[in-house]
Amino acid sequence: MTYAKKVLPIIKSAGKDLLNYYGKIKISSQKGKLAHTVGTKLDLKTEKYIATNLRKIYPMIDFFGEEFGGKKHAKRFWLVDPIDGTAHYMRGIPFCTTMIALVDSGKVIFSAINNFVTGELFYAEAGQGAWLNNKRIHVSDRKLIDGYLTFEINLNKKENLDLFLNLKKKTMLFKTVSCGYECGLIAQGKIEGRIALDPFGDDWDYAAGSLLVTEAGGKIFNIGKKSYDYKNHNFIMGNSLVCQELKKIYHI
Repeated sequence: MTYAKKVLPIIKSAGKDLLNYYGKIKISSQKGKLAHTVGTKLDLKTEKYIATNLRKIYPMIDFFGEEFGGKKHAKRFWLVDPIDGTAHYMRGIPFCTTMIALVDSGKVIFSAINNFVTGELFYAEAGQGAWLNNKRIHVSDRKLIDGYLTFEINLNKKENLDLFLNLKKKTMLFKTVSCGYECGLIAQGKIEGRIALDPFGDDWDYAAGSLLVTEAGGKIFNIGKKSYDYKNHNFIMGNSLVCQELKKIYHI
């Protein structure tokens, strides 16, 4: 792979440092009212470390991170979430990852998701498949009724709530509140898909996982469209059977 050899050592090194403080660090910032909207000094430190080391290797590629921002509208840039699932990380719950995506002309062409607690390093490059710790991975072939589907749905909207309640009758629904972690589960075939409808996340929450799942043989599309844009956060991803069933049932 073009980028994996140089990028993976950076994200692995960042993960080793994060593991030292797993379940031991306190809140340093509160981004919202709820428990999961928190930040730590490690979010900042990790993003700086990744940005600095990527610039050394790829000085011509711009950078945008959740914590410090950057050049989000550049033609080619790294999109980074230093800790996806910060509240989990603080509490010692393993649903937390570090995510890196390389965006080129609006498309994600490389991604890495490091489950630093579990030792699972996922990565993918456009056209070259998806990998977990150097082993090729693939989505499952289970149908919706036999599947597990994670969700990130704003239930304050009646139409969303109606869809959610109907979906509960057709499959097993659960959530970890960590898109990166869930995409790893989908890509290796442990669960079947994910639906996001008016979710609370941002570009960095979804970009890396979108490529991982599709390179693992899965599908992803924005709700109401036939294609996918990582900047549109309403989407369905999963294996082909589940995606086809969801589109047929809900006309989305």
